[in-house]
Amino acid sequence: MALIEVDGQSIEVQEGTSIKQVLEALGFQITMFPSDPGLFMPCQTGGCWSCALDIDGELRPACVSVVQHGMRIKTDACSLTPMRQVGGFMGHHVGGVGTPWWLKGDYIEVACFTAGCNFSCPQCQNWRFTYLGTGDTLTPEEAAKQMTATRKQHGVDRIAISGGECTLNRRWLIQYLRLLRDLNPGAHLHVDTNGSIMTGDYLDELVEAGMTDIGIDLKALRISTFQEITGLLDEALASRYLETAWKAVEYVHRNHPMVFLGIGIPYNKDLIGLEEIAEMGRRIAEIDPWIQVCALDYRPEFKRPDLTRPSYWEMFQVYGVLRDAGLESVICQTERGRIGPSGRLLP
Repeated sequence: MALIEVDGQSIEVQEGTSIKQVLEALGFQITMFPSDPGLFMPCQTGGCWSCALDIDGELRPACVSVVQHGMRIKTDACSLTPMRQVGGFMGHHVGGVGTPWWLKGDYIEVACFTAGCNFSCPQCQNWRFTYLGTGDTLTPEEAAKQMTATRKQHGVDRIAISGGECTLNRRWLIQYLRLLRDLNPGAHLHVDTNGSIMTGDYLDELVEAGMTDIGIDLKALRISTFQEITGLLDEALASRYLETAWKAVEYVHRNHPMVFLGIGIPYNKDLIGLEEIAEMGRRIAEIDPWIQVCALDYRPEFKRPDLTRPSYWEMFQVYGVLRDAGLESVICQTERGRIGPSGRLLP
């Protein structure tokens, strides 16, 4: 047994128990939505550090950290500098969902990727980062300096952050964007997100911190499709995530017209049908037919090696469906390159 202290209360627990389990046993509520009361623990892999607590004076993620005899835990860690697992600092020849399609050059932007996600997509397209539980853990300042050096190396004026799900650790992301803004005057700061926790107040804070571009992946319109794509078993939580993402699109369009907004829609015939793609297109067109929409050809990855990557002609059909739905700015990823708004492959 191990004697530990939690917020000044001494308790005896089984050694080897996770801190999350100890907190649950003490009656702390664990939540998967940040605005709900309780401790936000969305990824469960130790990647996002949203659940990090003050443990013996250092920040450590509660979801994967194990109790040790004499450990002192404080559930309020706001006095400590936030941390996040982040890596993959590199230049990109083609931007993400929130990158204007017309940009050209050897490199369009530089990007980094955060670990941890609140989804469990069986076919995760970036699972090596999404499920990363160990690796480089950086403060906002360390990440911002490394990202700035990467931008200068590639000679671009656009900086992107993706994941995993980069928005899970709100305190870290806000500080990171503010530092980037100060270190890179005039640069575009681009956030790619699944939109699931993008409430209005969070979006406002991102814009205030310096976000100029946002890409929101709308995985589906129907809850059954959304659950299959995301791997979420809790229908109530999945519904909340899905509704929040769609509302985020409307909120950005209505309240932040100066922010470039792009939308991603996944396509693989084994995950979502053309009828639902058309429904999604019509709903987006009702918001604004000129919103940039990028159809993503989901390839076999992670736990879904059985998938077949959509052919060029399948994606061209998706392009036609979205255009027929009333959208004017559609691009599609294909095995041959990107189909642009003109219906032709982009150079």
